[in-house]
Amino acid sequence: MSKVIDANLYWFPEELFTNEELKEKFLSEVPVQYGIKGYLKENQETGLKQYVIEKPVGSENLNYVQGDYVLEKQLKDMDQAGIDRAVLKLSCQQEWMSLEMCRLFNDGMAEHVKQSGGRMAALGVVPPQGTPAVFREIDRCLDELGFGGLQLSAHYGNLYLDDEAFAPFFAYLNERGVTCYVHHTPVPVQYDSLTAYTNLRRSYGRCIDQATAIGRELFSGFFTKYPNVKLVHSMLGGGFFAYTSLWFPKKPKVQEAVSRFKDDNELVVEQLKNNVYFEMSHAQPWGKDQLECAVKALGADHILFGTSYPVRPVWLLEGADFVRGLDISEEEKELILHGNAERLYHLEKGT
Repeated sequence: MSKVIDANLYWFPEELFTNEELKEKFLSEVPVQYGIKGYLKENQETGLKQYVIEKPVGSENLNYVQGDYVLEKQLKDMDQAGIDRAVLKLSCQQEWMSLEMCRLFNDGMAEHVKQSGGRMAALGVVPPQGTPAVFREIDRCLDELGFGGLQLSAHYGNLYLDDEAFAPFFAYLNERGVTCYVHHTPVPVQYDSLTAYTNLRRSYGRCIDQATAIGRELFSGFFTKYPNVKLVHSMLGGGFFAYTSLWFPKKPKVQEAVSRFKDDNELVVEQLKNNVYFEMSHAQPWGKDQLECAVKALGADHILFGTSYPVRPVWLLEGADFVRGLDISEEEKELILHGNAERLYHLEKGT
């Protein structure tokens, strides 16, 4: 049985369900100016509390449920699923968290990792600001807490990561050669046509967000400016395997009267190969045919196994076996199930 690393296991401080001061602080940072509403409610049948994030108001897009992030429960489910190690992430709230709140989460993840007995690792979280205080927290995450990289949001407010507002931040990450996991947001910047139907909003909306983010990064010259930054996008980059040929057309053999597409994409294709990676964000929903297509289009050396646990526990419990059942080589399965995560997040060093 091959080794398995779940490169996307969500973490949330259980203390936020019981500490009134922290609860008020967390909810006060939810940006109403982005059209987001956050609140804590209690299930009358179970007595369990959950944070609900709505975007737009009236449409639930995130649910953080009390008890889902208890270490003993996580380890028990990992054992049942045959997961050797997991990488802790946040689920969308990194889009708006202050530096103070990020420090609290970083400290909590570091303690969670310590208590896990080597079963877990984590990625640090910071707001994408080019300030000395943020740079110090980046250094603390990488050098003191032992995190193997950072985690970002696909966009912040209305700005995707290629925006010049984030240039000082990425210049610092480039100096340090950091791998960053890029998580989708509840919905993309333009979302009006997606809100009416739950699956369209909560699944396809996240795919649009990721594909938009990757396209902007590639075509904006982002990786020309920051060649030492590697980005790992969630949800297979929004199904990016379907666009790899479409977005990079070859030069036509016949002279065209009007040039409608940009054909000189050699540099962009090379940057896609060197700088962009894809975490699958649960295997089963994609389906066997689609995952095999993704491996063929993107390369097994660019795909990481991840389950989004605890969104649907079955994605963790049966996910690795689903990957093992793909019609791909054993070497490719090893890369997806653990090799790529070890390399990109420096897990081979035990961090």
